[in-house]
Amino acid sequence: MKEGGGYPWIVKRDIDGFFGLAIDNLIQFLLIATLCPALAGIPAGFVFSRILPGAALSLIVGNLFYSWQARKLAIREGRSDVTALPYGINTVSLFAYLIFIMGPVYRETGSYDAAWKVGLLACFFSGVIEFGGAFVVDILRRTTPRAALLATLAGIAITFISMDFAFQTFEKPLIAMLPLAIILIQYFSKVKFPFGLPGGLVALAAGTVLAWVFGIMDTATVRSAVSQIGFNAPRFSGAGLFEVLRSPYLLRYFSIIIPMGLFNILGSLQNLESAEAAGDRFETMPSLAVNGIGSMLASFFGSCFPTTIYIGHPGWKGLGARTGYSLMNGVFFVLITLFGCLKLINAVIPMEAGIAIVLWIGIIISAQAYQATPRAHAPAVVVGLFPAFASWGVNILKQGYMGAGTTLAEQSAAGVPINGFPGLLALDRGFIFTSMILAAISVFLIEREFLKASLWSLAAALLAFFGAIHTYEFLGNDTIGVVGWCAGGKYAFGYACFAVIFALFYTRAEWRRRRGLPEELIEE
Repeated sequence: MKEGGGYPWIVKRDIDGFFGLAIDNLIQFLLIATLCPALAGIPAGFVFSRILPGAALSLIVGNLFYSWQARKLAIREGRSDVTALPYGINTVSLFAYLIFIMGPVYRETGSYDAAWKVGLLACFFSGVIEFGGAFVVDILRRTTPRAALLATLAGIAITFISMDFAFQTFEKPLIAMLPLAIILIQYFSKVKFPFGLPGGLVALAAGTVLAWVFGIMDTATVRSAVSQIGFNAPRFSGAGLFEVLRSPYLLRYFSIIIPMGLFNILGSLQNLESAEAAGDRFETMPSLAVNGIGSMLASFFGSCFPTTIYIGHPGWKGLGARTGYSLMNGVFFVLITLFGCLKLINAVIPMEAGIAIVLWIGIIISAQAYQATPRAHAPAVVVGLFPAFASWGVNILKQGYMGAGTTLAEQSAAGVPINGFPGLLALDRGFIFTSMILAAISVFLIEREFLKASLWSLAAALLAFFGAIHTYEFLGNDTIGVVGWCAGGKYAFGYACFAVIFALFYTRAEWRRRRGLPEELIEE
């Protein structure tokens, strides 16, 4: 494998990986198509002709790079099992920008064009933050315990991936349970299907057939989708972006743009750690830089939604995907958006037919947090799960209140009968940072590195003091962070207590060490 020409671009298992990643990305595209008109007043025709082609362009550039990057690593190390980093639209940023930036601008101005342009601005600066962070973030990767990085991913995987898709599976058992059985037997039992067919393809086909047999799919929807097929090339939108560059919107929404950019950096960093734990070590700087370039490119060609390195590399690797699945994903989305086929695909293939693949990936990610860390650090992983579960719980509450015609703000004023409800909201805000911090502190305490635990506690106190974590206020059915001087003073005090007590134990341990005294440990 010393020569690049002898390394295959696509292997059979890339097809399975492609279906899983394509379904994941397809969900993001359908969310964009659904939420842009509902929240920002952007007409569906504009979404399909201007926004989605730009999103697809950012995908093809990133997917090509990550496929090439994995191929290069495989050839350099003489391996045939290197898996490209998964890549796509950032779901968290998608919701944040629509709900907290584009929606308010539309309501204020009554102009979907203004909302779209401010969205482009947000996406652009998110890319700038991601690109700039690529050159300074590697030190964080080297000094952060693996359990701290993987615990956050495990929390997201259990809740927002596996749990959500498990609910959808049992919501539509006629369609989704047979594909789930196929996926479980393929990847848990490691058996081959007749004729060597990929399990992902078999599962998707089985779910689609069942949906049509039971009359769940509608031919009228297919005809309507066919009528909307047409060529939509990406169009340069930089003029609209720079038009609002000097507007007050930039400063007004920087409190959202900066944290989201930092979240993207942190999330990508965690996913790189996840890939390394699975056996594929990719260089941090180019991986994050291309991530940022993808977001900036998206903004220049009409998409308001940043891209990111996806959670789930171990899952795709477990599927047997290598470098080709990433390449296939990029090409696929360029084709379906350029030719307006997105609605047609959704009309023919039910999403429930493919969600079993993504559910399985969530399971693998969660398991990896325990398998790829020292056994003694398992309690730290558990601690790191708490903030993600809190965030998921808040999301469920919001959906429930919305369905009941009320809001989180109204119910909170009346008194929500949940023990520790304010704490639930506090853990939700900035949960990615909080998860990593709590897990890291736990690891250093397990290792009796009290000074490091104290320093991480001081960092948490600083973040809390300025409102980067834990602070919240209600905005209808949503919560937003409160940023400013002493915004989270009470939480900062709590973390300062952490720092002081850990520092005292560090001082005590050093005093005993210098006098040749043994450590005082609890007898087990």
